[in-house]
Amino acid sequence: MTAITAFGPDFPFAYDDWLRHPAGLGRLPADIAGTRVAIIGAGAAGIIAGFELMKLGLRPILYESARFGGRLRSELFEGSDGIVAELGGMRFPASSRGFFHYLDMVGARARPFPNPLSRAAGSTVIDLEGETLFARSLYDLPPLYREIAAAYDRALADQAAFPELQAAIRARDTARIKTLWNPLVAAWDERTFYDFIAGSEAFGALDFRHREVFGQVGFGTGGWDSDFPNSMLEILRVNLLGLDDDQHFVEGGVEQVLHRLWRACPPCAHWPEGTSLAALNGGATRSRAVALARDGAGRITVTDQWGNAEGYDAVLVTCHSHLLTTAIDTDERLFDQKVWMALDRTRYMQAAKTFVMTDRPFWNDIDPATGRPVMSMTLTDRLTRGTYFFDNGDDRPGVICLSYSWMTDALKVLPLSAEKRVDLALKALGQIYPGVDIAAHIRGNPICVSWEADENFLGAFKGALPGHYRYNHRVYGHFMQDRMPAHQRGLFLAGDGISWTPAWVEGAVQTALNAVWGIMTHLGGASAPGNPGPGDLYPELGPVALPDPASHSSHP
Repeated sequence: MTAITAFGPDFPFAYDDWLRHPAGLGRLPADIAGTRVAIIGAGAAGIIAGFELMKLGLRPILYESARFGGRLRSELFEGSDGIVAELGGMRFPASSRGFFHYLDMVGARARPFPNPLSRAAGSTVIDLEGETLFARSLYDLPPLYREIAAAYDRALADQAAFPELQAAIRARDTARIKTLWNPLVAAWDERTFYDFIAGSEAFGALDFRHREVFGQVGFGTGGWDSDFPNSMLEILRVNLLGLDDDQHFVEGGVEQVLHRLWRACPPCAHWPEGTSLAALNGGATRSRAVALARDGAGRITVTDQWGNAEGYDAVLVTCHSHLLTTAIDTDERLFDQKVWMALDRTRYMQAAKTFVMTDRPFWNDIDPATGRPVMSMTLTDRLTRGTYFFDNGDDRPGVICLSYSWMTDALKVLPLSAEKRVDLALKALGQIYPGVDIAAHIRGNPICVSWEADENFLGAFKGALPGHYRYNHRVYGHFMQDRMPAHQRGLFLAGDGISWTPAWVEGAVQTALNAVWGIMTHLGGASAPGNPGPGDLYPELGPVALPDPASHSSHP
């Protein structure tokens, strides 16, 4: 069977094929070579866009407000030799072909992520309402869990033509994808994930307990009740594109992928051999961008926190969209007011993680009384929600993500210190594993994050509410600028929050590549012959437009 990839469904464009084509992504006029373009944000979208723009012969100048890497943040445990806590993205589905293109290019290594009931986890413990279950596969759990899995599969088939749609995605049958997906957009944009579950015949034949357990344990990566208020379209995309399946983590930390791209020296148009993004930026990014405005010559001026102002023919913004109104003094005329509405209405979800380093992977020790590992990947309704174990080898320290929680569960620990978060997590896990002294194995200081408390992120990732499809369509299609008035052209958007797949780095990659095409054509370039880019096929394959009573000049 053909492997599932993140192909569509809203815009079924083969980014992986575009990247691999021997002709390259495109060409620029000779007199444009060396032109400086600004990129705000040195996360996945900013670095990947900068890398490809450099290869085209442009000079990307990167601005970063705080830390290189964005939400690909690999925090090193103090004093350790490469032992990291993945505070942002930590599991990457094999269907993310665009991201793995770059991961493979720089020689990073990935291995299966220890998700619940996966072979990589080895074993899983589910603890709900004080009842603790041990399992190595779904078939080790009581029938209720298999009934839930079957009901969800049936709900997807009955209400979303799931088998047919996924077959079309596997086959990359763009016409069939559009025929099946476009009606679902209108049907489910204004309805929630919970509505999809509770209103289905499959779950209707079951009792509330089944829906409750589904919310706590979910499918793939664990409980999904935090997403119950979201538009069902968000969840359908995750399922259809295999984003919750066959996930991997990057050995040594995913942030290294961006650092390696920053230093990489690919063959480039215009630039001499040995050119890198780092070299073009003097070895360091510029400081925080604090203002965006159009100058008298029609260029976009970026001002940094130290008052340095430079004009650019093109600027790519990859930071959190809310920063354009809270942290960056942005001339309102740079965007259509309907785009401003979409940027400001973007809703972000909270998330918190608590990590500790241990002396060794002690959780693999076998309990002589049960013959089972003393601890397992754990899903629970307690404060920790999800607990994950990372084995770096018997002779190296291990890592435990004591708690990974979202929304209300994340807000419960928001004001607490790292030590207090660890204390609460150990207390909760002590109820599940009463004979295990986790604290005896902890080494060094804990590492925690609450993404909503970071002034540069204001949340972990976008979670579209019902009715947000039109907003997403406006910002996603913003790279198509040929119908815009001149005073709105040249400023581009990218990032997973601009994509259709928030929380997944593939969305950052794909929107970065959209912006590369947009900047290339804005500066007079074009796609390589025989290798049409996303903007070339957007009029044919672009997302379906839902009725909008007001005209929108920047939305094709």
